[in-house]
Amino acid sequence: MLRRKPTRLELKIDDTDEFESVKKELEARKRQREEAESGGGVGGAPVISVDIIGGGASASASSSTAVSRAELINERIGYKPHPKPATLPTLFGSLQF
Repeated sequence: MLRRKPTRLELKIDDTDEFESVKKELEARKRQREEAESGGGVGGAPVISVDIIGGGASASASSSTAVSRAELINERIGYKPHPKPATLPTLFGSLQF
């Protein structure tokens, strides 16, 4: 096996600034979520969260976050679930012998 020198990665000031801004956004989002779960929300109002990876904003209530998150993941990876037919007539129609 051929050995090569390790790839050198250089950290720039812009990279650290971007990391700090993303870190602050994540902490703010986590704080909002904790406040909403602990009853800090006003009258059960929906919490607006920003998707840092996708760059879009989505308004979601705390009860539907799992469903919307799964839908977002399925949409991102291109998965479109199709329900399976439950009975034989739906598979083959009405065949008569």
